[in-house]
Amino acid sequence: MAFASVFRKSANSLAPLAIRLTRVQRNYHSSIFRALNHGLQSQKPAVNRFYPNSFHFSTAVASKKPSSDESLVRVLESEIQFAEGDNSEQVVGTPSGFPFEVEDNPGTQTVTLKREYNGELIKVDVHMLDLNEDEQDEDEDEVEDKDGDNTNARIPFVVTVSKKDGPSLEFSCTAFHDGIGIDSLSFRNPNPEDDELAYEGPDFNDLDENLQKGFYKYLEVRGIKPSTTNYLREYMADKDNREYLLWLKNLKKFVEE
Repeated sequence: MAFASVFRKSANSLAPLAIRLTRVQRNYHSSIFRALNHGLQSQKPAVNRFYPNSFHFSTAVASKKPSSDESLVRVLESEIQFAEGDNSEQVVGTPSGFPFEVEDNPGTQTVTLKREYNGELIKVDVHMLDLNEDEQDEDEDEVEDKDGDNTNARIPFVVTVSKKDGPSLEFSCTAFHDGIGIDSLSFRNPNPEDDELAYEGPDFNDLDENLQKGFYKYLEVRGIKPSTTNYLREYMADKDNREYLLWLKNLKKFVEE
């Protein structure tokens, strides 16, 4: 009995010690876990700071333009200065009594003339100067002179004479330095579908000579005459230079961007 009593006392005295040791062990492991967790969190900002610097470096390298582009820009600037000098020398003014209104949109190859005449709408679509055929037609001596003048250049244009809400006549013409030539004549209906199977008529040069002269007079009365085409020759030569200058500037802007 005495031995059992002593054993119970010893067990009772050891129990608080075991509880305290268990608490100390829990606190120890908990402190280690908090320390490790704090260390991992303190390392994250260093990782995040590294990648943005790498991205910034890659972007800076990729944005640099090749030296060939810079060289091309300098050549374009030189050509623009030369073209601007040519444009400053050409000033084309509308002659007094010119019956047409001129519509010229930058960036296009044509100029449109419009006027009304006795209830008719007269429209003339004028194209750029035709210099290639001048070099080929040596028999007609239609080539540029030594000063580079374009007085011998051909001007292709189309004249449309329209009635109100009705059919129209369409003349394909060419202006030379000494006159106007009608290449073809077409009768147009207001509904384009009606023209698909319409009779086109014979070639203009196959018409009776008096009939041909009558159509030349028909156009002359409506303002299509050598004095008109002489002005157009100067105007289209100036337009060609202006369009070339605009084209160069658009190219330079594209390469620079």
